[in-house]
Amino acid sequence: MGNTNGEVKIEKKGLSFFEKYLTLWVALCIIAGVAIGQWFPSFPQTLSRFEYAHVSIPVAILIWLMIYPMMLKIDFSSIVNAAKNPKGLIVTWVTNWLIKPFTMYLIASFFLKTVFKPWISPELATSYLAGAILLGAAPCTAMVFVWSYLTKGNPAYTLVQVATNDLIILVAFTPIVAFLLGVSNVRVPYDTLFLSVVLFVVIPLTAGYFTRKNIIANKGLDYFENVFLKKFDNVTITGLLLTLIILFSFQGEIILSNPVHIALIAVPLTIQTFFIFFIAYIWAKLWKLPHDIAAPAAMIGASNFFELAVAVAISLFGLESGAALATVVGVLTEVPIMLTLVRIANATREWFTN
Repeated sequence: MGNTNGEVKIEKKGLSFFEKYLTLWVALCIIAGVAIGQWFPSFPQTLSRFEYAHVSIPVAILIWLMIYPMMLKIDFSSIVNAAKNPKGLIVTWVTNWLIKPFTMYLIASFFLKTVFKPWISPELATSYLAGAILLGAAPCTAMVFVWSYLTKGNPAYTLVQVATNDLIILVAFTPIVAFLLGVSNVRVPYDTLFLSVVLFVVIPLTAGYFTRKNIIANKGLDYFENVFLKKFDNVTITGLLLTLIILFSFQGEIILSNPVHIALIAVPLTIQTFFIFFIAYIWAKLWKLPHDIAAPAAMIGASNFFELAVAVAISLFGLESGAALATVVGVLTEVPIMLTLVRIANATREWFTN
């Protein structure tokens, strides 16, 4: 009993520490990233060389480190149980593919072309809208594992939600984007898609499986759950903060040279993110889904597969286009906004039955 109480106290202390100061750490990391990009441009320039298919390998490694602790928690025998509770999958699929792309179009169009008309030319507004649409049609693949981990989501069910989403992207992304953009030459960059799936799903999943199997076989389940997993308590937060520094160092020059337009683009993206989150979250509540399924279902739709969106924006409209800039703004706003939604999900856990 003494050991158990000690572990609970340590866990609570760690959580309260990060909960209390996380906003400050995020702000400091954003400032640090922009400052590094401005004053030490060789840092992001060097890191940008390590990129393949529009996926930053340094960022991918940090995301891998964030995902790995969640993959460790997956009991693979429980994956088959996801099919027995399809409601969480239905919430994910309908929100991501029948609602999200179209609400993104409506919200972004309203703000960029009407509300912000005095500050944005019609041509730029159309270009920014295209970038927003690309974000809206690309639900998250990688970071949702992080958000699920931070909300104590069901790791096996989250894996199934992400895996099925990736399969739907293959058939739904192109026609939705083509319809909303009114273009016919949309091409899914399969190298970006497949590389992301391998980096963010296959590799950490395989590593987690063999680590879990080996540790349990040699030291037992109790050691694995109460000692080994505890070693990763702060890895996810640390990875998030380092990711913020790198992302904002990459885009420091863009932020400083386009602050007004970046702020304007961020408004509809932020509203859309909260809107989609609450659609899925409240729907899950009404369907009486447990919190560990409801929270990840809402997070998948709220966050974006920004590597895919950026790659398509560049291929369709060019590196210097407004569409590419809008997808970059999606990258910059995602982590701070999603951390806010994580706090909301954790604060409303008692709404749910589990």
